[in-house]
Amino acid sequence: MNFILLYGPQAVGKMTIGQELENLTGYKLFHNHMTIELVQPFFDFGTPGFRRLVNLFRNEIFNEVATSDLPGFIFTYVWAFNEQEDWEFVERVTAIFEAAGASIYYVELEADVEERLKRNTTPNRLAHKASKQNIERSQSELLSSMDTYRLNSLPGEITHKNYLRMDNTYLDAETVALRIKQTFDF
Repeated sequence: MNFILLYGPQAVGKMTIGQELENLTGYKLFHNHMTIELVQPFFDFGTPGFRRLVNLFRNEIFNEVATSDLPGFIFTYVWAFNEQEDWEFVERVTAIFEAAGASIYYVELEADVEERLKRNTTPNRLAHKASKQNIERSQSELLSSMDTYRLNSLPGEITHKNYLRMDNTYLDAETVALRIKQTFDF
């Protein structure tokens, strides 16, 4: 199995690129909002109940998929590089797949904030992420997170052999997905 961790800041295009990559490879996409949207009607984002349930559902899915006969799995994530908890999460998730014999691929996306603000309001994003439908709040969170978190790695910080970083500010999702597929020969 191939496990692809597709990460970058909010509205960089992770889910949309993941959807295109799913179409190109047949790998299953698990975008991070699938669990967020499931839990958020019951518990506010970031509360202990929210965090526990999101992590529980994700871990159960990861464990089940890792030992399945799926050829590949794509997970999207907003990784705050200045938060140890996020590093530990990535280590735990990749360890689950490594223990099952999967090959691990890291794909980091970056885009200018102006482009991310545009992408934050696309119909595809809003259709799959109910919590982003309050555009004013979503835009505010996107901008304020840049003051709190470092959402892209520093040069040389990611040292894994299967690593690709792409600035997709001016690239469409199909082009990026095709480049990922070709780079790793999926």
